[in-house]
Amino acid sequence: MEAMQLMPVHRTNMSVLTNQRTNIETITPIEVLESEPTNTRRVNKLPFIEANTKEVTIEHLRNDCVVPVFSKDNEITISHPSFIETVWEAANQVFPNERIEEPSMRVSHVIKGRIPEAIHKPVNQLLESDKTIYYERMMFCFEIPTIHEDIEGNRLNLTIGGVRAYNHENLYSKKGVEKFKVFIGFKNLVCCNMCVSTDGYKSELKVMSTADLFSSVMRLFQEYNIAKHLYYMSAYKDSYMTESQFAQFLGKSRLYQYLPVEQKKRLPQMLMTDTQIGLVAKSYYSDDNFALPENQSAISMWNVYNLLTGANKSSYIDNFLDRSLNATQLTEGLNKAMYGTNEYSWFIQ
Repeated sequence: MEAMQLMPVHRTNMSVLTNQRTNIETITPIEVLESEPTNTRRVNKLPFIEANTKEVTIEHLRNDCVVPVFSKDNEITISHPSFIETVWEAANQVFPNERIEEPSMRVSHVIKGRIPEAIHKPVNQLLESDKTIYYERMMFCFEIPTIHEDIEGNRLNLTIGGVRAYNHENLYSKKGVEKFKVFIGFKNLVCCNMCVSTDGYKSELKVMSTADLFSSVMRLFQEYNIAKHLYYMSAYKDSYMTESQFAQFLGKSRLYQYLPVEQKKRLPQMLMTDTQIGLVAKSYYSDDNFALPENQSAISMWNVYNLLTGANKSSYIDNFLDRSLNATQLTEGLNKAMYGTNEYSWFIQ
């Protein structure tokens, strides 16, 4: 295989400010959210995740939602808006000369409650002012459209985001470390699929405060190699999988779930569900952008990658980023397996 030559990236600015804030507890709220959405946001009608999520505004999260506490000491958790604003602030420090769009947020699993004065009211008499809510799971992302690349006519914008899932916290205990998922990668604007690489994702940031969160996010941004990520994705367009190999991959992916434990341990991880593999199979023939081209017997690995990330949009919020990364790992492994034996060869043999 030829030595890797990293491709240039449009308007990339990876200089990181060394003088970071020492007190992030009082981050200024995101002002851009008050303004009209940009044209890019209006054009992108497809959600970056589907499943059972709905889109919300940061004003709704700030003003209409309560913030959970750790029940044994009544210490407050880091709220969804504070999480978003901390990552936003880190992005602005790492990319001070770039245009950063307003975040898009999606939530699921609403947790309902009542104010004390409404405890004894029948349900049909409850007023909106009597109710409390918060969302167990929330994902957000925002684009930096001035840092972008084009692969096979698909514009990829640098994208930053994160996931908070309170179901991964023990809220019945005293306050301890809180867990977050954060990524920096690219969004394919054709389909809003997320492209996440290993060095651009932290699956479990454990922090005690927004200051700790800020520092951890800054380190992630520093370690992420934009050019390397784009190089590998661009290479997919020049590699092809035959229909026989693709069918073998689909079949082995279904078998994978039922393998004996010892055999599964010897294989790389495959996180996609049977339902998602079914979506990949369907999209192979019917996807508007990434289906098998007419009158051709092989599909590019770029298309395969997007079929995998497209099927991942049916994941729940708390599994979405792990499966996004796994789609990247699967594509890289399968691509190498077609040119030599490796641990992914089992999927296409």
